[in-house]
Amino acid sequence: MAMTMSGEVQLAAPREAVWAKLNDPAVLKACIPGCEELEATEDGGFRAVAKMKVGPVSARFKGKVTLSDLDPPNGYKISGEGEGGVAGFAKGGAVVGLTEQDGGTLLTYNVEAQIGGKLAQLGQRLINGSAKKLADEFFSNFAKAVQG
Repeated sequence: MAMTMSGEVQLAAPREAVWAKLNDPAVLKACIPGCEELEATEDGGFRAVAKMKVGPVSARFKGKVTLSDLDPPNGYKISGEGEGGVAGFAKGGAVVGLTEQDGGTLLTYNVEAQIGGKLAQLGQRLINGSAKKLADEFFSNFAKAVQG
């Protein structure tokens, strides 16, 4: 099942500060809902473990995240894939852009993802609703981290 989502968040911090936080594993770990482990890898990416619950399906996803098309401090592409055992798999990416706006930074994102297994059987509305909730929670946490 394929899914797309996009949005923007106004952050009250300079673009360089936002860029630094977007590349800091400790900040990302604290902001990603359900994230249990997030470690930088030698290739400039991350290894991650996150526990997720979508409707009745709960799973621990193990996966890897890579950053590409790096354009500091303007943005990058983040791609990842994870395996959740019987729950299924998730893979996808997001193009993240940063622009100076109103004395702060406007962060924009465009996400494309695919899921399979039990998760995909839950239905498009439940998956989209859960994905939007997770994204909102991440950006709310990230805004606090950037401003704190």
